[in-house]
Amino acid sequence: MIAAEDLIALVRNYNPKTNLDRLADAYEFGKEMHEGQYRHSGEPYFSHPVAVAAILTEQRLDDATIITALLHDTIEDTKASYGEVSKRFGEEVAVLVDGVTKLTNLQLSSRETKQAENFRKLFMAMSKDLRVILVKLADRLHNMRTIKAMKPEKQAQKARETMDIYAPLAGRMGMQWMREELEDLAFRVLNPEGRQSIIRRFITLQRETGDVIHRITGDMRHELEKAGIEAEVFGRAKKPYSIWRKMQEKDQGFSRLSDIYGFRVITGTEEDCYRALGAIHQRWRAVPGRFKDYISQPKTNGYRSIHTTVSGRDGKRVEVQIRTRQMHDVAETGVAAHWSYRDGVRSENPFAVDPAKWIANLTEQFDSEEDHEDFLEAVKLEMYSDQVFCFSPKGDVVKLPRGATPIDYAYAIHTRIGSACVGAKVDGIRVPLWTRLKNGQSVEIITAEGQTPQVSWLEIATTGKARTAIRRALREADRERFIKLGHELARSAFEHVGRKATDKALDTAAKHLRLKGRNELLARLGSAELTGHDVVQAVYPDLAPDQTDQIPLRRAVIGLQPGQSFERATCCEPLPGERIVGITYRGKGVVVHTIDCDMLSRYEDQPDRWVDLHWHTGTHPAAYATTLDLTIGNDAGVLGRICTLIGEKKANISDLVFVDRKPDFYRLMINVELRDVEQLHSLMLMLEAESHVAAVERYREKPAAAAAVS
Repeated sequence: MIAAEDLIALVRNYNPKTNLDRLADAYEFGKEMHEGQYRHSGEPYFSHPVAVAAILTEQRLDDATIITALLHDTIEDTKASYGEVSKRFGEEVAVLVDGVTKLTNLQLSSRETKQAENFRKLFMAMSKDLRVILVKLADRLHNMRTIKAMKPEKQAQKARETMDIYAPLAGRMGMQWMREELEDLAFRVLNPEGRQSIIRRFITLQRETGDVIHRITGDMRHELEKAGIEAEVFGRAKKPYSIWRKMQEKDQGFSRLSDIYGFRVITGTEEDCYRALGAIHQRWRAVPGRFKDYISQPKTNGYRSIHTTVSGRDGKRVEVQIRTRQMHDVAETGVAAHWSYRDGVRSENPFAVDPAKWIANLTEQFDSEEDHEDFLEAVKLEMYSDQVFCFSPKGDVVKLPRGATPIDYAYAIHTRIGSACVGAKVDGIRVPLWTRLKNGQSVEIITAEGQTPQVSWLEIATTGKARTAIRRALREADRERFIKLGHELARSAFEHVGRKATDKALDTAAKHLRLKGRNELLARLGSAELTGHDVVQAVYPDLAPDQTDQIPLRRAVIGLQPGQSFERATCCEPLPGERIVGITYRGKGVVVHTIDCDMLSRYEDQPDRWVDLHWHTGTHPAAYATTLDLTIGNDAGVLGRICTLIGEKKANISDLVFVDRKPDFYRLMINVELRDVEQLHSLMLMLEAESHVAAVERYREKPAAAAAVS
């Protein structure tokens, strides 16, 4: 554990005017409050707050933030109170500590609607003082660095939460180094074999090619010196997770990836950035479409840099980032640069963004969202987005995420423009609405009175704002149809548990689910935004079939080792009664596949991971999700009839998604919960006999679509 004097020395390195006595007092108070508490590793618990504080000193943060780190668990885990912290260290620190405590208590990895509510709370906490999330990110980083002491299932939960929420949030805040480390630490837990594979290939590559980074760095320095440009040049191999993600996105093997090395050029002035770019492009060939100028068009978190990719030695592509020292400080610390100190005074960095304006810009578009799912999707899309910059016919700049289309552009201008869009011109040429926009293009939207959003737009739009507006417009247009369908689904779902879908029951469910009323509930049920199971559970949370004679889910499979858990593979969704085999995963237990699953071919050369399994004989509960791919006639009452037939077979519909809508036929995926394979066959035979059902089959994922499972 870092001693008090060593921690204070870290702060004094960048802030000689720090209040030494206040820091020492906070250290002693935290140590006293956590006395007798220990971490899973057996270390004194106070070693954790100290490590969090040390991480924050790397970002040169102010005294209040460092003290908050030292005390961030005191109000929650010790006898210390808000009043005591406020009296001893001031109201500012007490508010920050309380904010971190509230964030810690958010269960961010729960089910979707709850997760969306927690995201709202997270943004509210950030809007009050962004330093709260800075402490929380440092807290998560240290916990991930020491995660091996936790139980495997807890490790997996924390790693997924980190990958889904904290890593992209750090990236969105401009703290790219933290995002990369969080992703890599989570990757180590979630896919240790994949990570080790990347590292082994790197070692082999270095053995074959030598120190490529050293050679290219030397070449760049030589070219810059020839051009009379003073600059620092740094090179590095990209993180294992970054490379893994590229392999997944491009569907390429490691040997075919080219840009696995990154280089940074740090200059003295903005002018030298562009001179350095010229020198590099003169020496090496630039890769088309890989140039971005974030200096002239900075990101909303203050990030400025020139990005280019060039073909280096032996045709290898390398990514180069060029920026000034002040730009680099913001690139390393993001919005945290606002609080950074240098030589005892707050750094006057012209590129550091105002945190209040930044968080206001991030949350502005989500404030009006009432729909939990839409809000969550919009947040995730925004946090993961990179940006392109387009121009309006008047020359105004419109910022959009990478991969945005004219539909996204239209909605970015105004919802009314988006809804009335009938076409677009890019650089004066008419283009399809699914065209991907590029940096620097001029976009003109063509509108027509009476036009309304189309279902196909949901597949075209990429921004949360556009998709939310389209979904809302479609919901309103189809409201009556969805309400009728919702009535049928509700009736079937309630009959499945021996109840009736009365108006009172539906009103109660709507109130419990925080919806405006019965019709809103039915419309969402009919549009597959809610399931019949959700509605029934809202009214009868404890209602379930008698399972006294049924086999518990945890004991459904025979052949596992003591304490070993299992889960069904999503690619083949095995059911009781089918021949099965298990594939072991470190930290994940056993994944169960049907014996004829196409995905098993991936593991033919890994026989040590195969486990011989079979289902427990007896009666299983109707709790095994299976997806049916149906094509049905587009006639009145057909879908209601299908839902009734499924209900008559004692199968619960847990989800329903329209895949394709034609004038005469609908194709949809219905997720049903079944007991066993016999019930599946019986259900499919009955559906095949229905005159309005053109085709029905059990849906199985193809190997390419399920590649991420491994």
